[in-house]
Amino acid sequence: MIQLKNVSKVYPPNVIGVKDVSLHIRPGEFVSIVGQSGTGKSTLSKMLFAEERPTTGKIYIGGWDITNISDQDVPLLRRQIGVVFQDFKLLPKKTVHENVAFALEVSGEKYQRIKKVVPQVLKIVNLSAQADRYPYQLSGGEQQRVVIARALVHRPKIFVADEPTGNLDTINTREIIDLLKKINEFGTTVVLVTHNREVVNALKKRVITLDNGQIVSDVETGRYRI
Repeated sequence: MIQLKNVSKVYPPNVIGVKDVSLHIRPGEFVSIVGQSGTGKSTLSKMLFAEERPTTGKIYIGGWDITNISDQDVPLLRRQIGVVFQDFKLLPKKTVHENVAFALEVSGEKYQRIKKVVPQVLKIVNLSAQADRYPYQLSGGEQQRVVIARALVHRPKIFVADEPTGNLDTINTREIIDLLKKINEFGTTVVLVTHNREVVNALKKRVITLDNGQIVSDVETGRYRI
């Protein structure tokens, strides 16, 4: 599903983001990528959906070599990969329903499909009752669930969550992680980038640890020990 072969990312003038990383993430896996700040976690995740391009090495998504993906093919890639960040980036003047629908509108989906899909994903994230509310009327956890719903509308095969609980309290963090586990149970491959030790240890899933841009540990049922 996801394969990196000897991937490095170097930022000018000579700052190493990721160094000689090779890994394989199987379809349907739930993988946590952990490490302290500045170890290359976000750089690695951004290369999966072509926000960053590798300096050297190869990246394959579902057998598709995206190493040198063209700009015109990036939207197609990103319809296969749902992405969630720490910051919500919701449109403040649109309702929950409209924020989620917008992700389909910009990709040219027809009204009838939008009308069908949006209620479905809002139900998955347990926000059906908040469909007509605006972002400022929601808690931080609810706003993040809107972001997740928006990322789910294309039914992605891969879901990348980069510090999705970074701005949330313990209760909302647990709800978001439970939702990611639910998405994984649908068969979606989930890549969680986090520094939250408690979250990783509670998951008891595969853990890949980065340090200085390199993989220093890859454990099938791991704990975050650094």
